[in-house]
Amino acid sequence: MTPANIVPISQNFWNIRGDFRVGGLVNIGTQMSLAKRANGKYLLLDACELDDAQRAFIDAETNGGDAIEAVLHLHPFHTLFVKSLHAIYPKAKLYGTTRHKSRALDLPWQPELTNEAACHALFAEDFDFSVPRGVDFIPANESLHFSSVLAFHHSSRTLHVDDTLCYVRLPRLLHAFKPDLIGFHPSLTKVLERRAGAARDFRAWTDELLAHARDLENLCTAHLHVLAPRETGGPTIAERIEKAVRQLDGKLAAHERRFG
Repeated sequence: MTPANIVPISQNFWNIRGDFRVGGLVNIGTQMSLAKRANGKYLLLDACELDDAQRAFIDAETNGGDAIEAVLHLHPFHTLFVKSLHAIYPKAKLYGTTRHKSRALDLPWQPELTNEAACHALFAEDFDFSVPRGVDFIPANESLHFSSVLAFHHSSRTLHVDDTLCYVRLPRLLHAFKPDLIGFHPSLTKVLERRAGAARDFRAWTDELLAHARDLENLCTAHLHVLAPRETGGPTIAERIEKAVRQLDGKLAAHERRFG
């Protein structure tokens, strides 16, 4: 039986919901996902603290973790649970960004970075990956968490994304006005590169994102909620993302007026 804090997206993809408290008080949640590859092995995307039921589920699915081929850390600023997850599944190959590696120098990292094509090619049978362009991937200001590596799982038609896209399901009392919200992380204007063409590069990336989104049926975001329109109803994920992109027009135009 699947624990309540694991969302069974498909027969080969599960989204695992974890706790993350801001200031130790407000729980905005975090995520990791378990995906079964076409070769029969498993991947973990990102990391969170596992409770006993979650760990038992993963262990049962993966032969005690022996079938977990790799762990892919996709958000450079989501580093809190990297070491604890590796301690649980030390046999899994470990991939991350340069910031993951710098924060855990003692771990056996693979040379390929999760934000680069060499890593993406290793898992291309099961996933497409996308990295936002025109923005700082690892900004000096560590409070700016816009950029992450987006992972599109082919067989389940699921997008696993941290922070870059946000999804919030509002309380039922508000559903008559607006049942839910999807949008880009509000730090976008602060991470757009301060150069001519940055806004144009970002727009080109959103065009690619929308092309990927046409086939999406599920959206797993790091904080708060998971969107599966087949269960919740409403517009398609592609339509929701397209609306979110349109809402950026003013911000991108302002950046172009300033930097070109």
